[in-house]
Amino acid sequence: MEKVLSPIAKAIRERRSIKTGYTAKPVTEEVVKEILSDAVWAPNHGLREPWRFLFVPTERKEEFVEEAVQWFPAGMQENRRNYFSQPSAFLIVVMKEDPRQKQWDEDYGAVSCMIQNFQLLAWEQKLGVVWKTNPHNYDPKAREALGVQSGEKIVAFLHMGYFEEAPAPRPRTPIEEKFLVYKK
Repeated sequence: MEKVLSPIAKAIRERRSIKTGYTAKPVTEEVVKEILSDAVWAPNHGLREPWRFLFVPTERKEEFVEEAVQWFPAGMQENRRNYFSQPSAFLIVVMKEDPRQKQWDEDYGAVSCMIQNFQLLAWEQKLGVVWKTNPHNYDPKAREALGVQSGEKIVAFLHMGYFEEAPAPRPRTPIEEKFLVYKK
C-alpha cells in the first residue's frame, strides 16, 4: 500500500533546485516580499531574526551582472557573465554573525530554516530557486559591492526564476540506514 503524503510532506519531497531553464517571466519585488513575509516565521532562538536581504530584481539584473563580473580575474569574466545571466533574479541572504559560538550556530540554523521555507513557498508559486554558496560569497570585493559589513556573513545567493520543467527527483538514502536507537 502506497503511503499517502500530507501536503507539507508532498511539498518537501517535490521541491527541486532549479539551476537552469528559467522563463522570461520577471521575478518581482512584490512576490519576493510576499514569500519572505511567510519564510521568516522560521524558528530562531530568542527571536533574534539574524537575517537581512538584498534583492536583485529582473529589471536590475544586467546592471548587477556587469558589476559582479568585476569581482573575478579577466580570464574568468566571460564564464561568470554567462553564469550570472542565467537566473531571472537574485536574493542575497546575509546573516549577522554573533561572536559567541552557540549563538552563531543557532543563527546559522535559523537562517537555513528560513531559506528552506523560502524555497518551499517559492516552489508553490512555480518560482524556482537554487541556493548557491560560491567562493565569491567570501570575496572582499563582492562583500563591499553588496554592502556586507564586518560581522556579517553571506549565507546564500538564491538564484531565482520561473520555470517550465522541473528536474526528476533523485533518490534519498532509506532512513533505516541513518537511524540508530540509543542503547546503553
